[in-house]
Amino acid sequence: MSLNNFYFKDSSFFSLRTFLLCSALSVWTPVHGEVLVIGSNLPIIASPGDDVILPCHLAPMFDVQGLTVEWSKPDLKPDPSDRLSRVEYVHLYRDRKEVPDMKMASYFRRTELFMDDMKHGNISLKILNVSEEDNGRYRCFIPKLQSRVKAAVVELVVDSNFAKTSETPLQTPDPQDTTPTNAARSRVPVVMAVVTLLLVLALAGFAAYFSRHIFHQTLKKHPEDDDTEKQPLPV
Repeated sequence: MSLNNFYFKDSSFFSLRTFLLCSALSVWTPVHGEVLVIGSNLPIIASPGDDVILPCHLAPMFDVQGLTVEWSKPDLKPDPSDRLSRVEYVHLYRDRKEVPDMKMASYFRRTELFMDDMKHGNISLKILNVSEEDNGRYRCFIPKLQSRVKAAVVELVVDSNFAKTSETPLQTPDPQDTTPTNAARSRVPVVMAVVTLLLVLALAGFAAYFSRHIFHQTLKKHPEDDDTEKQPLPV
């Protein structure tokens, strides 16, 4: 085996290794600065007649005043008689105002968003005078948000046995106090990217060591390959 052939195969191998490394990084590198919709992984518990706030916000802070915000109950099934399989909303914000025509009758005049805080990414929903019929999961969704995570789910539990320990005024929730439901899921691509990168680097290091080992073994077995041109034999 000549050195020229060895170098050709070796350079082809390293070109393939470089291509695989770049491909892995391009696939698994997470998007930095992506805006995520974040709710709460803890249920909101209230007594009948209470006013509650279902926390939901965007992180990092993002102005949503010009976007559509939908609050719905994902466990509700559409009316079978409706050809379009439409589901009414708990609250619908569109064109910078509430759209009551597409709202469930049981929530009429009982829901509102914090309009002044929407420019800071707060899309929490306030529900007045809750009852046990309001129990269930609520979904906040921004359909036109340029993100992989456009929705979050918050559960409301209305229990007549639940008693307040103290009477406190209802306040707008601080986004920093809510526990994100999507935080763990959004970290999965980051972990996978790191693991993939480490595996690729480990394989590349092993391949480089193996290639150098073959190179040295080849030189020991074929020292004459070091001469690019052989001297003619004397006549």
